[in-house]
Amino acid sequence: MANPPSDALLSDLQTLLGPRGFSRDPADLEPWLTDWRGRYRGVARALLSPSTVAEVQAIVGRCADSGVGLVPQGGNTSMVGGATPPAGGEALLLSLRRMSSIRSVSESDNMLVAEAGVVLSRVHEAAQGIGRRFPLSLAAKGSATVGGLVSTNAGGTQVLRFGPMRSLVLGLEAVLPDGSLYEELSALRKDNRGYDLRQLLVGAEGTLGIVTAASLRLVASPGSSAVAWAGLESPEAALTLLRRLEARTGDAVESFELVPANALDLVLRRIAGTRAPLAAPHAWNVLIEAVAPHGAAPAAETLQDALVEAVEQGLVLDAAIATSQAQAEALWRLRESVSEAERLDGPALKHDISVPVSAMPRFIEEARTAVERRFPGARVIAFGHLGDGNVHFNVQAPSGAAADRWLEEEGSAASSMVYDMVIAASGSISAEHGIGQMKREVFLRTSPPARLDAQRAIKQALDPLGIMNPGKLFD
Repeated sequence: MANPPSDALLSDLQTLLGPRGFSRDPADLEPWLTDWRGRYRGVARALLSPSTVAEVQAIVGRCADSGVGLVPQGGNTSMVGGATPPAGGEALLLSLRRMSSIRSVSESDNMLVAEAGVVLSRVHEAAQGIGRRFPLSLAAKGSATVGGLVSTNAGGTQVLRFGPMRSLVLGLEAVLPDGSLYEELSALRKDNRGYDLRQLLVGAEGTLGIVTAASLRLVASPGSSAVAWAGLESPEAALTLLRRLEARTGDAVESFELVPANALDLVLRRIAGTRAPLAAPHAWNVLIEAVAPHGAAPAAETLQDALVEAVEQGLVLDAAIATSQAQAEALWRLRESVSEAERLDGPALKHDISVPVSAMPRFIEEARTAVERRFPGARVIAFGHLGDGNVHFNVQAPSGAAADRWLEEEGSAASSMVYDMVIAASGSISAEHGIGQMKREVFLRTSPPARLDAQRAIKQALDPLGIMNPGKLFD
């Protein structure tokens, strides 16, 4: 259990960081005390904003000496309350947003080194500046930071081809719980010197150290790209389409996003300026993005030929391919606006889950039927990254019901039901959002004992005082 910060410690940190790096002003702290969804609210006596690695080390060292907790924050876009301080005020907020330099970009190494506070959109721009790209994207790219992406092992819409953040991190720089510096930003592609501490820190949600910089893998920019929207009759048809596209186009398909009719309807009703992509509605839809290298046939031609064939075979009911960048962005907006449309429609139970890819179509249909049968009037919206077995399985309150009251009375039972079905299907209760504080109870309930024992041992070995992001993952 972390200790509350003393006045002496706060005075010491204020002297260390100066007026730009230290604040106790309630107006400065207010935006960072509540999570993105507004479900959790914490208390902190100060906001610490270091600008150098040395300052981070000094902060951690002083807090370790005093046994005071630190909650690292980037863009504060956590979906599970992972960056919200505890309600008891025993931890200080540590913002990495002032550490926002891109230290280097290398064509030869296909690598970019960015500090923790760099937002994802800037990483994209820097990579494009040398004719490369960073192949991870998500709706919060304008606010999500490198440190947060690393610490949560972020996924996004291109995992199908390139994997999550874990597969794109070549090296890390991080301050460990005793204030020492782990510095492994080298461009080495092979390194077998014992345990991989880099991968241990990726996805640790700030509970094992503070990520200050990362070396990120870049890939070649495509010669062309194409975005299409297709209507289908079932998730099973969608997975069949994906496998046929892969067989027809190789690894050209980078994104394959499943969108049910009820999710699309919600976006069209709640998000201004959106339009239906096809002439008639369909029970299920997929958003597809494919690329082609320089010198190859345009991606649009290849994707169109494959979709025409799928329509002729009856697998696809209708499809449209964007003919301009504006149209492509409009199609992507439909997919990326689902979460926002849900939020505008009212509170809902959010489940970021994964099961084996082959089992996902059946899981979606059976789990949706089971939940809606047990909780009459409840509405399941299951959408997302079908190709890598990860969907957002969300449950909305019945129409006309008092949503907050329904969630309070039925939410725990409904979520437990979803998670139990996920575990029964050999899946995971958290595919890309992490555990944070929202999923801690179900994480402890559903994880195998050996897994929990090993993770607790790692936490105890690296952070024996429990000062790194207290209240997350474990008690």
